[in-house]
Amino acid sequence: MSATAYEPAHPAEDVDDVPRVLRGAGEWQDKVFRGIARGSGAVVLGIMLLVGVFLGYRATKALHVAKWKFLTTAAWEPDSHHFGIAAVLTGTVLIGLVAILIAVPLAMGTALYISEYAPRRIRRTLVSLVDLMAAVPSVVYGLWGAFFLQGHVTGVARFISEYFGWIPLFKVSGTDPRDPLSTNTVYTSSTFIAGMVVALMVTPIACSVMREAFTQAPGGEREGAYALGATKWGMIRTVVLPFGLGGIIGGTMLGLGRALGETIAVYMIISPVFAIQPHLLQNGANSVSALIALRYGSASNFGTSALMAAGLALFVLTLIVNFVASSIVARSRSGAGTEA
Repeated sequence: MSATAYEPAHPAEDVDDVPRVLRGAGEWQDKVFRGIARGSGAVVLGIMLLVGVFLGYRATKALHVAKWKFLTTAAWEPDSHHFGIAAVLTGTVLIGLVAILIAVPLAMGTALYISEYAPRRIRRTLVSLVDLMAAVPSVVYGLWGAFFLQGHVTGVARFISEYFGWIPLFKVSGTDPRDPLSTNTVYTSSTFIAGMVVALMVTPIACSVMREAFTQAPGGEREGAYALGATKWGMIRTVVLPFGLGGIIGGTMLGLGRALGETIAVYMIISPVFAIQPHLLQNGANSVSALIALRYGSASNFGTSALMAAGLALFVLTLIVNFVASSIVARSRSGAGTEA
């Protein structure tokens, strides 16, 4: 055999050129993706800014007349220049709080079952079913609440009023819940029923955020808890729940943001009143979104400006809640990645 040296099939410079070409293509794709992502974010922020500017411009006439009384007046008579959002804003907040108080335990329990207890073969199906709830139209929830839930939950409202009526929020004026002859109509179309319907609408949102936070709990800490003799619930209580606390808070506030802006379902259930009505179980409630849906079709030019001012107040309130929730969720995710 000849002693000639082995020559590679490809020159050294060709071998070095291959990674360079691939690297150049990857950098180009990264730049394109980065540009698309930044452009999409800018478009979303621009749309939000335009919505705020539009509402502010259309509400200028009403706000110039009402001034700060717009936030303290309960009546809604814009054509006589006597109007405000004190009543509807109070109702909006109360409906949102009732919805969150009901939705958070449901969402947390569902998220824990899916992430920790559900068999792997049905886990994906359960996730799809929960996410499917978020796709159900609001009018369907409203119809269900108006024609089914409202007639079946008045007994629960009456029970709460009878045994906890000494609490101002649960007091029902003008009737005695212990009187068997008293009618149940006073318990219909209430903040409590509207909050229950909205709770089912916000549960999937809160559940998704909580489930994602729970599944990111580090496996090493899980195994460490088991090694120390912890039970399944003990591991969840000492590892999963503390690790997912940010997700719990973030999911709760994201659900609250959705609950504050819900329109059709609330509009179909409540009996609108333009007075501050803090009794959760009593007939009569209102919300900003339901007010706009109720009065927009028959409003005058000045009345439309007043409705735009109410929408601007709800827009600002919802933005504040969602921004706070997004920051908490982002902090929770970054903390999860650091600890993992």
